[in-house]
Amino acid sequence: MTARAGIVVTGTEVLTGRVADANGPWLAEDLRSRGVDVGRIVVVGDRPDDLVAALRSLADHDLVLTSGGLGPTADDLTAQVVADLRGRPTRLDVDLEERVSAIATGIARQRGWDGDSDAFTAGIRKQAMVPEGAGVLEPVGTAPGLVVPANEDGPVVVVLPGPPRELQPMWTDAVDHPLVREALSGAEELRQSTVRLWGPPEAELAALLRDHEETHPGALDDLEVTTCLRDGELEVVVRHSPAAQERTDALVAALTDRFGDAVFSPAGERVDDLVAEALIAAGATVATAESCTAGLVAGRLADRPGSSAYLRGGVVAYANDVKTDHVGVPAETIERVGAVSEEVAVALAEGVRERYDATYGIGVTGVAGPGGGTPEKPVGLVHVAVAGPDGVHPRRLQLGGDRDHVRRRTVVSVLHLLREVLAR
Repeated sequence: MTARAGIVVTGTEVLTGRVADANGPWLAEDLRSRGVDVGRIVVVGDRPDDLVAALRSLADHDLVLTSGGLGPTADDLTAQVVADLRGRPTRLDVDLEERVSAIATGIARQRGWDGDSDAFTAGIRKQAMVPEGAGVLEPVGTAPGLVVPANEDGPVVVVLPGPPRELQPMWTDAVDHPLVREALSGAEELRQSTVRLWGPPEAELAALLRDHEETHPGALDDLEVTTCLRDGELEVVVRHSPAAQERTDALVAALTDRFGDAVFSPAGERVDDLVAEALIAAGATVATAESCTAGLVAGRLADRPGSSAYLRGGVVAYANDVKTDHVGVPAETIERVGAVSEEVAVALAEGVRERYDATYGIGVTGVAGPGGGTPEKPVGLVHVAVAGPDGVHPRRLQLGGDRDHVRRRTVVSVLHLLREVLAR
């Protein structure tokens, strides 16, 4: 049995959704890459009793990691709560106080804050309180981390800051701490294979998994198979030991045999990367003219480093006169069939391709909602098109969900349409 770790994410802002949790998933994936199984990720608010309960619930794990609650304010209580739970009184580390003070004072000067107030000094001292016998992880920001030894109530706890830019390098340092190395000494290689599909519904995927198990009894033994539907893409993730690699390969082969080209990424590559690599390989470029997505397609294309090699630019053509004046959509086309139509999507794609001298042009127009729909053109109706050297490829989408979902799903649909065109 491989080593198991638990993660406790603290912060009322995370619990209530004001801030998305980036630390739990990042730590879980990093631990998996080290052969460590993550049993649970628990999110709690800034309440000591809830943090204590969460830590106690993970007492049967080999290691616990916490994120957040290391700042200078009164609601930052993680270090003290962990110290109390492990029965270790806190003491002021004078040398650490000096190091934290130097960092905090430098930041205060840069930002024009008062670095000489009693409250400022008290906050620094609070962050330099170290549980007896705990190891100190040097601060990346102003907050040091801690490695708190185990006792009869539970395992070693690694106390990390909340900002991801501070947590990630600090955790990389923490894995070299002797107590952490000992806690993870039972880690075994834990592999993960990802397959992505575009098109098939979840029900068909579920049927394939049932058929595969019935046809090949034991085929899924020792495989942890999870499926996720995200913006129209089906993601199949298989976690397994090296001994189960053949069963994993057989499952991937079964998916490809059943769904063919719908398995657009048998090795787990994102559609963004596949599109970018295809454009670069072809020496091709792309430009966008977007109405309801208002630049989201161009933004997604630009998210990948090196996007200047293939992205020429884009136009947010929301108003009809912008479609006409800046992209060249004929006014009579809009008057005849309306802005939300295949004809206008095609004209947007052709117009932006010509005006931006791109290999491919993308056009998007639709009704994202929640208002603006009609019986003939309901909310969620979106027309997209890709214009290229071999002609124009339009597609009609009818999407459900709220405004955000319609726009996000449209972006993914456009990327897949472009991927299919590039593959021809």
